[in-house]
Amino acid sequence: MTGPRTTARSTGRTAARTAAGAGAVALALALSGCAGAASDAEADAKSGADGKPPTAISVNLQGTRAKAGAPVKVTLAEGKLTEVTVTDSKGGRLAGTVSADGRAWTSARSAAPGTAYSVRAQDDQGGTATAEFTTAAPELVNKVTLAPGDKRTVGIAQPLSLVFDHPVKNKAEVEKHLKVTTSNNTEGSWGWMEDWSGKSRVDWRPKEYWKPGTKVTLDAELNGVDSGEGGGWFVRDYPMSFTIGKQQVVKVDLGSHRLKLFRDGALVKDAPMSAGTPGGEKASWGGTAVLMSKEGTVNMRSETVGLGNAYNKMVDYSMRLTWSGMYAHAAPWNSAHLGSANTSSGCIGMSDADAAAIYEAVQVGDPFEITGDDAKGTVALNNGYGAWNLDWSQWQAKSALR
Repeated sequence: MTGPRTTARSTGRTAARTAAGAGAVALALALSGCAGAASDAEADAKSGADGKPPTAISVNLQGTRAKAGAPVKVTLAEGKLTEVTVTDSKGGRLAGTVSADGRAWTSARSAAPGTAYSVRAQDDQGGTATAEFTTAAPELVNKVTLAPGDKRTVGIAQPLSLVFDHPVKNKAEVEKHLKVTTSNNTEGSWGWMEDWSGKSRVDWRPKEYWKPGTKVTLDAELNGVDSGEGGGWFVRDYPMSFTIGKQQVVKVDLGSHRLKLFRDGALVKDAPMSAGTPGGEKASWGGTAVLMSKEGTVNMRSETVGLGNAYNKMVDYSMRLTWSGMYAHAAPWNSAHLGSANTSSGCIGMSDADAAAIYEAVQVGDPFEITGDDAKGTVALNNGYGAWNLDWSQWQAKSALR
């Protein structure tokens, strides 16, 4: 059989030699898998002045349904490659390197599924050749939801968090393509878990709270990576950058019934509060929770958190701390117990004025450190952002690359 039509032409020094009658050196693409049969370009080249066959190269991917997920490799039979360019139909380019002996070029990243590629190679004699191939379309595409979002300013406890639409079985391979860079070389690690929604999720947190002003960049170079069985392919990259804001910590003491906001280590707000009723499901969670969102006025209904018809209220200054429904918010209906007893249905309630002040001051990503014997347990790893409730070695063990 014959391979797909390729083109070859002599340029530079080769063209000069042809003009001088010294014989042409043409570069042709003989696609691997078509050995034993000359391509059109090779056949044309054999009619050169000296009758010599062209120098041959092979490309590991070919045809219209090439397998995605592998690097593109161009191999030269004789001479040395000086330049190889691989571009896709959208104008993207695969970077790569030539081997030390000049005989092979390999792309740094894998070919993505459902993508048409053009290859152009040049040898040390100035000969050039081109070829094209298309990878098979993916049967299933995996997508990613990122937090905290691009170009945001967040608190010192905010992790990077990726939640995947479909299961990720190839966790180590995916993690290899998640690159975090920071402006001050912050030490951190990825950790895998099942999200509260039941989906695959991976978070990156620093060893210690972020330093204010840190610039963080994520390059999730996932295009062309296979999630594994049942997960499908990624067909795009996911970049994100954000900045760490003020150094703020909220300390909630369930025993003294106080919520205190510290900035740069100094107390800036001390508010009486009432947390969850101890001894049952209405108790508050303890440990470190991270402020997930500032949601303003929220209709809170007890049936959504498994507490029957205990309440149905419009609640102001709502600050979400967990997926399971623990908030800090205004609770003027509980004014008799603010600062003296924990009698809420699990949330941390304050007066309207105090809740408004806290709501205005806090940043998404600020840690709420909740202590006291009235807690019903520790915020789980996937119940919002519970990674700070693991020590550093425990967190590192969650990485697929450890």
